[in-house]
Amino acid sequence: MVDKLNWLKSPCKAPDEAARQFAINHQNQLTKPQGSLGLLEKIAVDFAAWQGKPNPKIERISINIFAADHGVCKQGVSAYPQEVTAQMILNFINQGAAISVLANDLEAEFKVINLGTVSPISGSLEKNEKDTKNSYIDASIAPGTADFSIEPAMDVSQMISAIETGADQINDIDLFIGGEMGIGNTSSATAIYCALLQETPHNLVGPGTGIDPSTQKKKAELISHALHKHASLLTSPLQTLRILGGFEIAALVGAYIKAAQQGIPSLIDGFICTAAALVAIQINPSVAKWFLFAHQSGEPAHQLVLRQFNATPLLNLNMRLGEGSGAAVAIPIIRSAISLHNNMATFDSAGVSDSDD
Repeated sequence: MVDKLNWLKSPCKAPDEAARQFAINHQNQLTKPQGSLGLLEKIAVDFAAWQGKPNPKIERISINIFAADHGVCKQGVSAYPQEVTAQMILNFINQGAAISVLANDLEAEFKVINLGTVSPISGSLEKNEKDTKNSYIDASIAPGTADFSIEPAMDVSQMISAIETGADQINDIDLFIGGEMGIGNTSSATAIYCALLQETPHNLVGPGTGIDPSTQKKKAELISHALHKHASLLTSPLQTLRILGGFEIAALVGAYIKAAQQGIPSLIDGFICTAAALVAIQINPSVAKWFLFAHQSGEPAHQLVLRQFNATPLLNLNMRLGEGSGAAVAIPIIRSAISLHNNMATFDSAGVSDSDD
């Protein structure tokens, strides 16, 4: 049955290196000292290569929030009750959450995909039906995953459904942002990091949604127990995802790989999304060329993981909200980088003398 996921390893589209070199040459002719705009120059050059255009643009942004519950919450690893996942799904659609506000400000396409919650989605969806940028998709697989400290989080068919649901959300856009919601998902993400990076839970477990030190210790011990219990099953990135992950993390993996295969860059959010990015890279290393990391999370382990990617995040605001919020906050920086690249004068056009070097 896992043969249905063979597409995950298909090569990703290659960035246009001729367009990259053209963009580099153009940057070197703009009325500024070479390199003086720092990371902004690299952002513009990367988008030129991704889009195969000397003058890239960023108009069509899709923000997808994947939501699901986690069975491990039964072990008391979160500061919030599990019904919050379903409540937040309503809050996203009713435009009360941080990411809803940011998506609206950015005029981005905004989708909330429910992959399975313990509590039913009850209440009114106040979405304006005329607003085609916002949508809610019920793609429920089960009322959350199983408790990975006792048994595998997903069976094979559930994992396939989650991955394919994520892939199905990719359409013709300039930039993909994945977000997540799921009480307990920092436990799953941390377990994935530990398994794939050969790290210990006590080094990686952080505050999550705001748990106290005693709960952090309990969480680390629980993850240690799960890693030991399932050690013989953690034989591949996909198996690690199935045993330890969540529906929303699996959906992000599918979305990231499908986007890269179609030549669409992904702006990676924080701790949870980076765990999905790690799984995606270990399944298909060619996806790494299509990732841009938005920010360094307030989770202590996130800096360690970003070093694994040799990634320079655009922001460090001590955020740890999730939802794709850190990625959304970084969009104005990307737009500024592209605008500078496209609209600044060259030395020749402005009649300004260039450096003698």
